[in-house]
Amino acid sequence: MPKFTGYVSDHTKFIEELKSKTPGMEQRQIEGRNLLWDKAPISLDEQARIQESRLRQQAYPYQTKV
Repeated sequence: MPKFTGYVSDHTKFIEELKSKTPGMEQRQIEGRNLLWDKAPISLDEQARIQESRLRQQAYPYQTKV
């Protein structure tokens, strides 16, 4: 990250201090993002299979079927 000679906000100071005190934090953030968000693309056939396998929910789930 380039260092500027001008104003540095308190938030930026806090984040920089946190990163210096916690080695490996950025790597763990990347791993967490990969776990939850960065997924491999799903093929169209797989998307269709998933859509067809979903069960329809009743409008009112506590009502018995008539």
